[in-house]
Amino acid sequence: MKLKTALFDFDGVIVDTEPIYDIFWNEAGERYGTGIDNFAAVIKGTTLPYIMEKYFSDRPEEFRQMVIKESTEYESTMPLPAMPGSLEFLHLLKEQGVQMGLVTSSDNSKVERAFKLHHLEGMFDTIVTADRITKGKPDPMCYLLAANDLGVSPSDCLVFEDSFAGIQAGTAAGMRVVGLSTTNPEESLKDKVYEVIPNFEKITLEDYMKW
Repeated sequence: MKLKTALFDFDGVIVDTEPIYDIFWNEAGERYGTGIDNFAAVIKGTTLPYIMEKYFSDRPEEFRQMVIKESTEYESTMPLPAMPGSLEFLHLLKEQGVQMGLVTSSDNSKVERAFKLHHLEGMFDTIVTADRITKGKPDPMCYLLAANDLGVSPSDCLVFEDSFAGIQAGTAAGMRVVGLSTTNPEESLKDKVYEVIPNFEKITLEDYMKW
C-alpha cells in the first residue's frame, strides 16, 4: 500500500508557538489602534504581507515598516517549543519512507532557526514558506505548490493544520485535512476536517494509514 504524502503546517502543528504569538499580537493590536478585539485570533495562519494589506493599508508607510520590524524582531528571538509528539511523529513517518513537505506562512529565517533548534535538517522533501508564495492561506497556492514540487496529485496528500485559514487552504487544494485542536477547540474544527486530534502524542503509523 502506497502511503500518502504528508504536508505539515508549522506554527501550532510542529511547534507550539501560537500562545506566544497571541501575547505579542494582542498587545500589538491594541498598541497599533486596530480597534479589533483579540487581534491574534483574527490573523491566525495568515502571512505578514496579508496582515499589512488587510489591516494597515491606510497607515503611512513608515508606520507599516515599524510593524514589520517589530514582528520580525520578535520572531527572531521568540521560543520555538516543539508540539507534544510532533518530532517523534515526523521521525516515524521518515523511517517509513513517507514523503513529507512543510507548508507555512512563516518566513525562511524562522524556519531555519527552528530546524537548527530541533535538528530537522533534511527531514522534509520540500519546504514552502511565505517567501515562495504570492497568495497566502486561505488561498490553496502553498499546498498546490508543495504537491507540484513532489510530483504528487493533491488527492494523494494528507494535510496537518490547526488554523481555519490553513484548513481552508488544504481543503481548497483538494487534499484531506487532519485538524489539530491546538489553537481552536475541537468543536469548531469537527465539520471542517476529516478528523481532529489534540496533538501527535499518541498517533501511530496505523492511524496514518487509516487516514
